[in-house]
Amino acid sequence: MRRPGEGTTLKRLHHNRHQLKQVKGLFGKLVVAAILLIAPTLYFVYFFNTSSSSSSDFPSEIDVQKLWDTADSGGWIPSSAPRSDWPPPPNESNGYLRVRCNGGLNQQRTAICNAVLAARIMNATLVLPELDANSYWHDDSGFQGIYDVDHFIKSLQHDIQIVKSIPEIEKNGKTKKLKAFQLRPPRDAPIHWYTTIALEKMKEHGAIYLTPFSHRLAEEIDNPEYQRLRCRVNYHALIFKPHIMELSHKIVNKLRSQGHFMSIHLRFEMDMLSFAGCFDIFSPEEQKILKKYRGENFAEKKLIYSERRAIGKCPLTPEEVGLILRAMGFNSSTRIYLAAGELFGGERFMNPFRSIFPLLENHTSVDPTTDLKSNAQGLIGSAVDYMVCLLSDIFMPTYDGPSNFANNLLGHRLYLGFRTAIRPDRKGLAPVFIDREKGRVDGFEEAVRRVMMRTSFGGPHKRVSPESFYTNSWPECFCQKLGVNPAHRCPNDMM
Repeated sequence: MRRPGEGTTLKRLHHNRHQLKQVKGLFGKLVVAAILLIAPTLYFVYFFNTSSSSSSDFPSEIDVQKLWDTADSGGWIPSSAPRSDWPPPPNESNGYLRVRCNGGLNQQRTAICNAVLAARIMNATLVLPELDANSYWHDDSGFQGIYDVDHFIKSLQHDIQIVKSIPEIEKNGKTKKLKAFQLRPPRDAPIHWYTTIALEKMKEHGAIYLTPFSHRLAEEIDNPEYQRLRCRVNYHALIFKPHIMELSHKIVNKLRSQGHFMSIHLRFEMDMLSFAGCFDIFSPEEQKILKKYRGENFAEKKLIYSERRAIGKCPLTPEEVGLILRAMGFNSSTRIYLAAGELFGGERFMNPFRSIFPLLENHTSVDPTTDLKSNAQGLIGSAVDYMVCLLSDIFMPTYDGPSNFANNLLGHRLYLGFRTAIRPDRKGLAPVFIDREKGRVDGFEEAVRRVMMRTSFGGPHKRVSPESFYTNSWPECFCQKLGVNPAHRCPNDMM
């Protein structure tokens, strides 16, 4: 089973890029063909050269003990407080803003951040965001069932006005709710759309209703204060309800009572495999299921497994995840918390992983309470997984492409103090694993380490497209007490 709402994201992502990909298709096929022809050669040249390099340039070992600590911050600390003039919201707003946040828990979370920013941009009063009843899990918990509403409103009182429901008005001697004018915002709409089209309708009708509201405000905005507002919402205002927090901390404490633990978002479910087009490792019957799901949910496209695999487009198998961790130096005593839906292929794929790392847990095995078990795969289960992964010593997403769960967690852990993240370079690892499948196993673990040592383990790094602001809010939401650049210096009250 997939993480709630992620299938919706995959469909939209695939549809929006389909036409562009058709134009690039021929060129892409030629490039992939070239990769397939030269990949083994490149691998041996690469491995020979890096093996011959000095150990000071390319250390041959990864210090696993250091990974259990937070990454090097470089003197940066999280800070989303305003650093320039940021007046409180006026007593009178331009009207009311309603939004319907579609998708799963984490897609909705980014939509809530965007809704607060949109309200600030338009000087609007935000009506508590509506969370779409998830069509996959049939979970209608809503905002008030997941988040601490009073904390949310109080935390943002210096940024925007928020009300729990749209007000009633008197009209023709009758009392009724103010009717909001419905608008469909463009995807990644610029600020200009909100200050013109949306604001005009708001002033005309007194309220507007933006639906759907997923990815409806541009992420890259040339205004650090707007970006910091997003961080204040995401990392300070959006707190899960007390019973969710208590349950999450209970699970974390149980896991940590026996030492360090790692969390892994194991993305090997039917929707992701169908989206990626990686079928060949499955039985004929399983392939039929995947192809049927793909035909019903994604645009038609010819996908060749060997080509997809060569460029790192296939999700890592559970066994590959285990082999990466073992090559990095983790041993069988490593405690691992799995955040995952129902893995496609079942135990046949999990057994090799479990043979390497037997100490595997999930939220129902650590704390099999009736309350969580009844909603283990709904929004509450997703919220608990989110918190446990957030607080784990190490977090490893196995497929951080179109995954709101993994991407939001990477950004939150960065903001929480550069907590270690292991992000496998699937493209870099592809020729290594392909060679292993062909029987060339000599130097396998060394090759894996060399690829992984070129990745970031959670420290500050420049955001480069397609990396999302919600995955990496550095440098806007960080500061330095002794920063050379005045724009990066911490506010005076933090000095």
